[in-house]
Amino acid sequence: MTTRIGITGAAGRMGRTLIEAVGLAGSDLLVTAALEQPQSSLIGADAGELIGQGKSGVILAGDLARVIADIDVLIDFTVPAATLANLEQCVAHKVAMVIGTTGFTPQEQARIDAAAQTIPICKASNFSTGVNVCFKLLDMAARVLGDDVDVEVYEAHHRHKIDAPSGTALSMGKVVADALGRDLQKVAVYGREGQTGARERETIGFATVRAGDIVGDHTVTFAAEGERVEITHKASSRMSFGRGAVRAAGWVAGQAPGLYDMQDVLGL
Repeated sequence: MTTRIGITGAAGRMGRTLIEAVGLAGSDLLVTAALEQPQSSLIGADAGELIGQGKSGVILAGDLARVIADIDVLIDFTVPAATLANLEQCVAHKVAMVIGTTGFTPQEQARIDAAAQTIPICKASNFSTGVNVCFKLLDMAARVLGDDVDVEVYEAHHRHKIDAPSGTALSMGKVVADALGRDLQKVAVYGREGQTGARERETIGFATVRAGDIVGDHTVTFAAEGERVEITHKASSRMSFGRGAVRAAGWVAGQAPGLYDMQDVLGL
């Protein structure tokens, strides 16, 4: 049975990667809708031509309501306001969602949680298989090393990324905090400047870089007296995220309503 996939932000960097990733995934997954902002000059273009593969017959649309009947699952890597608007449409039409958008407020996340009572949603800060393996390694390292280490999270992304720290960095910090029995909201330190005083052991520091075309680098350092452990993931192509998101789309389309993440998709 073919899973029909809709892709938002289809003309952007990640959108084009997702279109290509669906094509690489096999015949049981198919792009049947591609969406962009209504004012985009590319409305009416062919989705296949966006990635240089010729006409596909899927025309770039500016209104989800017009094409939602053609899809089983919507992949959304856009911005919170757009994702939440699309969420309402998906709930109304019982369409599953894969959400890669980051930067939601607690109130916005509550809306996603509520929607997951009606439709299956797979939401993750990072859909890379490698990053999700890192999450498991971070949990293990934190539990073994315990309170004898200082924890710092470093992340770097391209100059166009609009939220900081990245959703992946925050997720990594939360994995560590949960393993150590800490509340990340209380112990996180976002950047340091001036006379900060000695570091408090329970804090988890975050450092952010925005430069050039960096796809995504993340390192978590566990530093003790005399040694340190570093767990690092470096993405060199958006395709690692695209393949994971498409894998999640094929998986979540067959699930009962609920809020899932990439750990569920991978069986971790």
